[in-house]
Amino acid sequence: MAKDKVCLAYSGGLDTSCILAWLIEKGYDVVCFMADVGQEEDFEAAKQKALKIGAKEVYVEDMRREFVEELCFPAIQCNAVYENIYLLGTSLARPVIARAQISVAQKTKCTLVSHGCTGKGNDQVRFELAFYALQPSIKVIAPWRIPEFYNRFAGRNDLLDYAAQQFIPVTSTKSKPWSMDENLAHCSYEAGILEDPNTTPPADMWKLTQDPESAPNTPEDFTFVFEKGIPVKLFYKEAGKDKTVTNPLDLFLTSNSIARRHGVGRVDIVENRFIGLKSRGCYETPGLTMLRSAHLDLEGLVLDREVRALRDQFVTFNYSKILYNGLYFSPEREFLEESIKASQKNVNGQVRCRAYKGQMMVLGRSSETEKLYDATESSMDEITGFEPSETSGFIGVQAIRLKKYGAMKGEKGERL
Repeated sequence: MAKDKVCLAYSGGLDTSCILAWLIEKGYDVVCFMADVGQEEDFEAAKQKALKIGAKEVYVEDMRREFVEELCFPAIQCNAVYENIYLLGTSLARPVIARAQISVAQKTKCTLVSHGCTGKGNDQVRFELAFYALQPSIKVIAPWRIPEFYNRFAGRNDLLDYAAQQFIPVTSTKSKPWSMDENLAHCSYEAGILEDPNTTPPADMWKLTQDPESAPNTPEDFTFVFEKGIPVKLFYKEAGKDKTVTNPLDLFLTSNSIARRHGVGRVDIVENRFIGLKSRGCYETPGLTMLRSAHLDLEGLVLDREVRALRDQFVTFNYSKILYNGLYFSPEREFLEESIKASQKNVNGQVRCRAYKGQMMVLGRSSETEKLYDATESSMDEITGFEPSETSGFIGVQAIRLKKYGAMKGEKGERL
């Protein structure tokens, strides 16, 4: 009788290597799937590691361009952010990974899929909601929610012991037990000593970015060009020579390189997970931090005030929440993405920027096509077509309601 076939989302790390061995131990045939979303990974070494553990096949799919164009760019267009600081680096990668995993499962005739997400985190929700939307008949094995598994492996030390017994090489150690998740947009760190929110992250934890204190003493200037809210060009210098990059993936990679060497994009936060728990996370989001900041600045110049207000209040908040909660493959996400496109029709122009010691500063912004900003109208030194006397009527109308409110408070003897 043929064994049930499982497609496992494999990273080559501690958890999924142990899960691979455990699934084989339980009698499954396992096909491993790896998504290249820009993480610094030796995919060939990971592939050989999975085969050595016992995987029947290993698929490595390059999803970097799809990740940038279909997830990161729309996030930049709407300035996506969760709880005012987290730029959703992990959340953004999950839809492209899930879509590619289901594709491999279908190709290899797997009836089940599996992942290494913990039973307390957001990723289990993100992946499984995506799986069920992409293939409603699929079945999921989530080891960290199976009592037999989590009672046997109560923590990372148990996994490390099991890996040693199975001769599985891992990079995580008992002295540095935090877990990492890396992609083109960011690297996240959690668990271990980081679970104490008052513990300062060790200096050697940060993988992507230069420590701002030891970053170059010379600032680096560059310019982003946007069309309809999407970054389409990056002007910068390399070895004293002017360079231009237009390919979406290369543009993102170059943005990362500039930000990383200047220590831009580190945050350390406590966030509210979808399932109701609070979690401490440290994130490095170099290029995306700069691209979002530049886009946000350009909107101040070219975007209509009321369009921006509606977008900020409704689209940005809800799109970010949808990404964070794992509802990417949903009708509401499709609706919001159409709204994002509509809001960005006039977001055309360029932003001159400077990276220095952990910060990105805007040096200037301009647009050749959008004319909402008029320097002569805004000038304090020219009258032009704007009559200052007309503002008296504007203030008078705005004051009607406030005069009545002030009078009412006065009658009650209440202090304003």
